[in-house]
Amino acid sequence: MTIQANRKRQAPGVVACGPAQDRVDAGGQVTTVPLQFRRKGHRTLLVSPEARAAVAPAADMPMIKALGRAFYWQRLLEEGRYANVRELSADLKVEPGWAAELLRMTLLAPDIVEAILAGRQPRHLTLQTLRGRNDILPRDWIAQRRWLGCEPLAAAPQSK
Repeated sequence: MTIQANRKRQAPGVVACGPAQDRVDAGGQVTTVPLQFRRKGHRTLLVSPEARAAVAPAADMPMIKALGRAFYWQRLLEEGRYANVRELSADLKVEPGWAAELLRMTLLAPDIVEAILAGRQPRHLTLQTLRGRNDILPRDWIAQRRWLGCEPLAAAPQSK
């Protein structure tokens, strides 16, 4: 991106560009910085090359938050803090159907959960698909992988 500060204009001009550099132009000093505009929801962010390398490629934060919420709620149910989903949803002030949809996500195969957390899930794997709005998620992990189009993670090499 190039930001040009012109003495005649108060607002700097912004132009997308390549590597960082400084130069003096007839209209003033020109500083070039390798940044990109990225849309995140309703926000527009300026992202540097270092930040692009540090971020997971396709981490779906709403899906990750929903998974975290589902496993937390499951733990509350298992510890006996709530007798059922209806009590849980009443106390947390959420719809019982929505709570049940999220709790279904705790039945996902571990490698699918890991892929979601790492941002390696297939593009078609969405929160709506996982919550079972259109079709109920199979409980069998092999059937889940087939239904969701996820390949199982390769086994880690064993040391001797």
